[in-house]
Amino acid sequence: MTIQEILQKLPFAPPFLFVDGLDHIDSEKVQGHFTFRQDMDCYKGHFKGYPITPGVLLTEVMAQTGLVCLGIYLLGDEVLEGNMTFGLTSTEIEFLRPVFPGEKVTVYAEKVYFRFGKLKCRVTLKNEAAEDVCSGTIAGMIITKPHE
Repeated sequence: MTIQEILQKLPFAPPFLFVDGLDHIDSEKVQGHFTFRQDMDCYKGHFKGYPITPGVLLTEVMAQTGLVCLGIYLLGDEVLEGNMTFGLTSTEIEFLRPVFPGEKVTVYAEKVYFRFGKLKCRVTLKNEAAEDVCSGTIAGMIITKPHE
């Protein structure tokens, strides 16, 4: 499956799509990136006079790249448009640095295991200076809906 095919199968759309592109993917790891646009609604109130990206959105960037993109790749031809659902089941993330409006971040995720529809990955999010922003583990379920 190509990178473009994976991106087309993502079950997200703006404003909740947090993958701009994938730089690498194979059966063990994935690397992708996203730029937090300065005009995103989250910056209007987080925080007043000092906008930073909420941790929940940093976690979502890691989940969309590390779990969903890698999950789509691992499922391969089993993935049909609109035929799957992803559910985050656990996270253990340590936050180290803020991400500011306009910053590009890169996700590095490595598969820990993939079995019975559950994918667990070690994830690291880096800023443009290649500094760790946050890291940890993230796991989720990939559920394919039966054909109608």
